Amino acid sequence: MIIPLILSGGAGSRLWPLSRELFPKQFHQLVGEQSLLQDTLLRLRGVDDLAAPMVVCNQEHRFMVAEHMREIGVQPLAIYLEPVGRNTAPAVAVGALRALEEHADPVLLVLPADHMIARPRPFVEGVAVGARLARADHLVTFGITPQRPETGFGYIKQGEPISVDGGATAFRVERFVEKPDEDTARGYLESGGYFWNSGMFMFRASRYLMELERWEPEMLAACRDAYMKAREDLDFVRLDQDAFERCPGKSIDFAVMERSDAVAFVPLDIGWSDVGSWTALWEAGERDVDGNVVVGDVLTNGVRDCYLHSEGRLIAALGLSEQIVVETDDAVLVAHKSRAQDVKEIVNMLKQLARDEGLVHRRVFRPWGAYQGVDRGDRFQVKRLIINPGAKLSLQLHNRRAEHWVVVRGSARVVRGDHEFELHEDESTYIPLGTRHQLENIGSEPLEIIEVQTGGYLGEDDIVRFEDRYGRA
Repeated sequence: MIIPLILSGGAGSRLWPLSRELFPKQFHQLVGEQSLLQDTLLRLRGVDDLAAPMVVCNQEHRFMVAEHMREIGVQPLAIYLEPVGRNTAPAVAVGALRALEEHADPVLLVLPADHMIARPRPFVEGVAVGARLARADHLVTFGITPQRPETGFGYIKQGEPISVDGGATAFRVERFVEKPDEDTARGYLESGGYFWNSGMFMFRASRYLMELERWEPEMLAACRDAYMKAREDLDFVRLDQDAFERCPGKSIDFAVMERSDAVAFVPLDIGWSDVGSWTALWEAGERDVDGNVVVGDVLTNGVRDCYLHSEGRLIAALGLSEQIVVETDDAVLVAHKSRAQDVKEIVNMLKQLARDEGLVHRRVFRPWGAYQGVDRGDRFQVKRLIINPGAKLSLQLHNRRAEHWVVVRGSARVVRGDHEFELHEDESTYIPLGTRHQLENIGSEPLEIIEVQTGGYLGEDDIVRFEDRYGRA
């Protein structure tokens, strides 16, 4: 049995301003009609002997993970919530502990949630080879055939070949190499025998835990404690915070793979990208005759080899070359493609300045839908609420603000104090300060509300919940 373990804890800061801490890249539709997380799950449908997947994610992303899986009809075995980030090795340990409770020493297929694979069939074939190696007690990683002298990836040096049933090709890993400079990367490409380290792995659950016991016993002990003390919360499992915080934060590469003598790798040529920068999206995208990748409302004149992405407003570009321009509601990025890896430095600056643009979009996602800031001034704020069909906000009150609701599309059921009534398009109501209230979409289409807040304090923490179907009361 093969159990997929999807790691969905990343923030994708190098794809700012589109990817942000509370809405990172794995939830965006960057290269198709599905999100990267959905693509990761859908490409597994050709894998034989496949069990339901597990996901390990940031607790702030739990409802997005659940909704993205629901949209494509995937029922998870479990969604584990990390109270703090501790890199990939502890997350995989949690998955291995759960896997051993479900099946007799299954094989784990560890996949990041935010990668792109253009050719899924050879990926599925490679997974089949990896499964045979894993059942023969190897720790398996996947090496990507390099296409260019890339400085943003680690590398795998090919060792001796390994015989695999069916005549497939696999090799021992001679060594792992950290991200090189450009001259070294070019030398790797020219000499051959070097592959990009994909961050995808396969091994028996018991073998991984045995290796972790050998190399990182404190990590494994903390993970066991966090796992044993975990509690269920609706459709999620919350790892114990105190125990998980004691866990050393290390990647699976550093904790296990670079230390073990049982590591093998399967070479893959699958059109792989970690979608780790805007340059990577330019390389993966469909380019026009001038070498530009254009997304959204964009006009160009004399522009070559650029990535231009508009989320709403018109981008008009003249005479640009090798540039990245990305527009969102509240931020615009302009950068040379050679600086694409440095976008995360802008995110660090935003954090130092305590600015929200590195954390959230104007559109903020909630388990019931989303809201978007429209306008704000002294003692007022205007939001657009989009509530999913059948969704209901918590029964709540605010101590420092009143709210005015206008329905612009759909039908709502409203609780206001002791009264319950319906609102339809072009109808409105007023929620006085300190009044219990609730909003529910009773239609089959998204409900859209314009909400005008007034008062001396308009922060999101001015909320008292009494009932909540999402466990936040």
